Amino acid sequence: MPSDKLTQAQLDHILTTDAPFSAHYGFVVEVFDIGTARIRLPYDTRHTRPGGTISGPAMFALADFGMYVAVMGAIGPVALAVTTNMTIDFLRKPAERDLIADVSLIKLGKRLAVGRVEIRAEGEDDICAHVTGTYSIPPR
Repeated sequence: MPSDKLTQAQLDHILTTDAPFSAHYGFVVEVFDIGTARIRLPYDTRHTRPGGTISGPAMFALADFGMYVAVMGAIGPVALAVTTNMTIDFLRKPAERDLIADVSLIKLGKRLAVGRVEIRAEGEDDICAHVTGTYSIPPR
């Protein structure tokens, strides 16, 4: 569902032209709206690490990408919004299946957006990673 600030076509254009890294991970934007997003990281053995778990860098990338989409859903197609801070707490080992990131902004100002991300393995209730992040919004 597109927000009133960002259409699906605008998001697709930004992801293709300004954020081609998203294709590397295979992220799927399932839902986005004003300050919220749900992003899927499809399971791929390239994202695993010893011990049968999804790697921390893959989960971090999922959270960062989710924040990017939620911020644009709130402010519109501003491709130069960038991460200024992100903290991740790994709470439990995720199962070897798709990961789902639920993103919500908790503060949106003129220059900064602060949000949180909860990452779960598909079909599980327990959070495997909790993330807080801040994005810098460039002046218009």
